[in-house]
Amino acid sequence: MSTAKSTAKSTAKSTPGSAGTSAPKTTSGAPSKSSPKRGAKGSYHHGNLSEALLAAGLELAREGGPDAVVLREASRRAGVSHNAVYRHFADRDALLRAVCLECMRALARLMEERIAEVDRAGAALAVARGRLAATGSAYLEFALAEPGWFRTAFAVPPKLGYFEEGDMGGEQGLGPLGLLGAQLDALAAAGGLARERRPNAELAAWAAVHGLAMLLLDGPLRALSVPEREIAQARLLAMIERGL
Repeated sequence: MSTAKSTAKSTAKSTPGSAGTSAPKTTSGAPSKSSPKRGAKGSYHHGNLSEALLAAGLELAREGGPDAVVLREASRRAGVSHNAVYRHFADRDALLRAVCLECMRALARLMEERIAEVDRAGAALAVARGRLAATGSAYLEFALAEPGWFRTAFAVPPKLGYFEEGDMGGEQGLGPLGLLGAQLDALAAAGGLARERRPNAELAAWAAVHGLAMLLLDGPLRALSVPEREIAQARLLAMIERGL
């Protein structure tokens, strides 16, 4: 599918927002970027410094992936002293974890959008298959359009532990794995997946799609043309459904 370019355009001027904020959403599900307010003498005044630092961290992640998220540059972009960061984030790992979470939420929101775009007027089995395919397509779309955020979403520092499924959710409260699981449940209910084969099917499906994403981003498939990528994606998604 040739959706990576459209996603890149729709997210080019936006960043995911922090939990609890009500920033306006772009078509990709990511809230638009806001900047700190500059005072009369040129100094920055933050209504919420932690959100400003998180926004700076997200800019860095978009530009260079998880390795680019560093405290000194985040504080510089937020317009505050380096020491001010430690009032909100204990160290670089704490900031990175917060950025990882927002990147994962942005991925979940795009998946929700693409699932919702599937026409639900047809037969239940056809709809379930379409929504499952949209789930995988959205995952690959996000990876190719936002490689920095995609890589960062999975770069949670080991010592801090990973997120709970509910923490990673989009508007529906489901993270990427939860959204995939919901589509597999619907497929099983429609008769497209044998009940005895349903347990843990999402793990195999996720691993396959994530593997293709990484091969396209960093592996030997990164030189594929757009049409070749679309063929690889279509073949993989069809193979996943047949293998279920």
